[in-house]
Amino acid sequence: MQPRIPHLPPPPHDPPAQRPGPAVPARPPVLSDLPAEEDLVEALLALAVPFEEVNGLLAARTRLDRDRGLRVLFEEMLEAQARAVGTLGEPARLDRDWAAGAAGGEGLAALLFVALAPLARAHHRALGVPAEVTRSTLADLGRQLVVSRWRGHSGLGNARWLTLHFRGELFQLGRLQFQRSRLTGADAEAARAAGLGDRALQVHIPDHCGPLSPGACDRAFDRARAFFPRHFPGESYRSACVFSWLLDPQLAAYLPAESNILRFQRRFTPLERPHRPPVPEDSNPLKYVFGDVGRPLGSLPRDTVVQRALVDHLRAGGHWYVRGGWLAL
Repeated sequence: MQPRIPHLPPPPHDPPAQRPGPAVPARPPVLSDLPAEEDLVEALLALAVPFEEVNGLLAARTRLDRDRGLRVLFEEMLEAQARAVGTLGEPARLDRDWAAGAAGGEGLAALLFVALAPLARAHHRALGVPAEVTRSTLADLGRQLVVSRWRGHSGLGNARWLTLHFRGELFQLGRLQFQRSRLTGADAEAARAAGLGDRALQVHIPDHCGPLSPGACDRAFDRARAFFPRHFPGESYRSACVFSWLLDPQLAAYLPAESNILRFQRRFTPLERPHRPPVPEDSNPLKYVFGDVGRPLGSLPRDTVVQRALVDHLRAGGHWYVRGGWLAL
């Protein structure tokens, strides 16, 4: 039986989004603003870049100085990202192949965010965002480098994702990340069917941030309830939503009832996409739990109850699905 969806009043009319204060300087950053040598090392460590990545990024900085074609492309992308600081819902505008290391771009996507970081920090200061929130949000650069290496990729494998952090669209508040968003497509259709507006905070669960414990999640949601009205008073967020394999109800057949994952699930009312049956997304949980999705199922580790659940379900012919859920703020 589906949980009863409580009635919410119609969402208030939001005024047009505006840049709150002088967040963006008149001159966007250019390559000459990117630190060199010792100063670059300090800038990398300030963004939680691990030490084993530093020498490779120093070498990428040297390639930029020596290759005019790379410099031109780098500055074009940097200018596009600088223009997007303070916007909401804009495309990533980051070439996927180049960001993944093609055409000499290995390491340069990470340097792009290093060059963008002072502008991102200035935008946060103009919004009144606490320095510790800025640090933890932008530190996702270092975490994504670690995750990429864990998944068997060199460089920054998820550069488009990081554009949200550096333009002020996503913030890390403790254990969870919250993205200011207007839902579109099937997600917006599901929200309307549930009686919600199309504006919501999307919840993301970052890797390598410790257990998804109820206490840590409570604190994150409490922070979000205070953070967004204070720093974005012109935007009204009455609900938060999440779209994740962690909400797949099939997990209840494998995990203890009081596991962190199932307790996280129970926070949310299911958010179903009308007239659209869910599509299997088996690689999604495998990517987050095992890293390398190309390995045979029989070779994957079985050290935790979650690992065993994912593998056993697939080997029995089942599938895993990304499901949606929402809660009122």
